[in-house]
Amino acid sequence: MESAPRLRYAVNCSILFTELPLLERPEAARSAGFDAVEFWWPFDTGLPGDAEVDAFERAIRDAGVQLVGLNFAAGDLPGRDRGLVSWPRRSLEFRDNIAVTLGIGERLGCRAFNALYGNRVEGVAPAEQDELAAENLALAATAAGSFGATVLVEPVSGADRYPLRTAADAVDVITRVERESGVTSLGLLADLYHLTVNGDDVSKAITTYAERIAHVQVADAPGRNEPGTGETPIDQYLGELRAAGYDGWVGLEYKPSGPSAGSFAWLHRN
Repeated sequence: MESAPRLRYAVNCSILFTELPLLERPEAARSAGFDAVEFWWPFDTGLPGDAEVDAFERAIRDAGVQLVGLNFAAGDLPGRDRGLVSWPRRSLEFRDNIAVTLGIGERLGCRAFNALYGNRVEGVAPAEQDELAAENLALAATAAGSFGATVLVEPVSGADRYPLRTAADAVDVITRVERESGVTSLGLLADLYHLTVNGDDVSKAITTYAERIAHVQVADAPGRNEPGTGETPIDQYLGELRAAGYDGWVGLEYKPSGPSAGSFAWLHRN
């Protein structure tokens, strides 16, 4: 009988090793035994200068780690924006950022890019935002697909105005884009923390959308700390992902309850 695939883990350097400057974190991840990292958008603007981009890319290469996940610019990520994909007044900002984000990823060998949908905007009809989001995702996915990459769509918790709450919500968006544009380089980002907090049936989502899942991220709920500190049966979910044939990356996207380097002991169980 063929065994289930082993899972591969990447450190999210935007939420781990935050005791260090951002450009020192890839090396810290490498020193902790990891050979892959992921980042939220690592710049203060969607159009950073060449020197900033070069410094970021150099930090990845010098550390000897692989970049396996990168967010498109998402505006005020923890605040009112949560992404720009569906914002009419900021659509050009997102579109201008596509080439920058994908350029970094292509040069570094990254093939997964998270396009956060964005909160609902007061005074704009949801249908208008959804139509714009479909157009923007099609543009991003077309460009990503040109070098074998995937644009990720993610359900998110903690923002009442963020419309994608469950795996089904995100897959509905992906299906719409595929139907309307013919683009297929889109996938579901299954963040087990967000799905749990939003009350989704995580096991059912894994079974139902196994072929759609292109990237996974983990944190325990309710505190968003490392697995084993809360109530989420993460070992069970990771086993279900393996049984479903998932062989992609699992991003460690949690807030460590202590020093970052001491938060990885739970991985020895997997």
